[in-house]
Amino acid sequence: MLNGQNQSFPSFGKRLKRQRVAMGLKQEALATALDVSQTSISRWESGAHVPETQIQHDALACLASARTNDAALKRLVESASLCVHLVDEASHVCLAYSKRRAKDWNSTDRGLLGMSLWRFATEEIRLAESQLEDHGWWNDVVPMPKTVMTSEAVFPEIKISEGGMLWERIYLADGTPARLVTAIGANA
Repeated sequence: MLNGQNQSFPSFGKRLKRQRVAMGLKQEALATALDVSQTSISRWESGAHVPETQIQHDALACLASARTNDAALKRLVESASLCVHLVDEASHVCLAYSKRRAKDWNSTDRGLLGMSLWRFATEEIRLAESQLEDHGWWNDVVPMPKTVMTSEAVFPEIKISEGGMLWERIYLADGTPARLVTAIGANA
């Protein structure tokens, strides 16, 4: 499996726009931060042009750097009895996870925070992610939760368990869309 940092994000333009608009950021401000033209941002968001993978990661990281702390939400996720984690919806940067999720991942309680989990996505997760646009995920403010089944994958940093997960969009205090991922079925 390829390193996720070398992988493009499905529906990058819609993903970027959802994130930027939710944060109340104008295209021009994002363009300035990325040292590109406003026209480039517009073309990316419309899907007229898809930037190189590294630029995709840089753009999403730029938006993530403006995020507020959301300490209370993180505490709720970390103290949950369920096998659950919270990621930035666009970049899949890990924001928080429960002790049960840490055990499921064979990870420490904080070892994956701030890291994009996209690089660990199984083929099933990548496929489900690529189909979100077809289900209106990027257009709907509150899309219907999505159930995803995945196979097991083992990496030096993390183990992905075989089983089901429920994807739900929630919003952070600053308006940033995030995804709450809850294990369902055997690995719950």
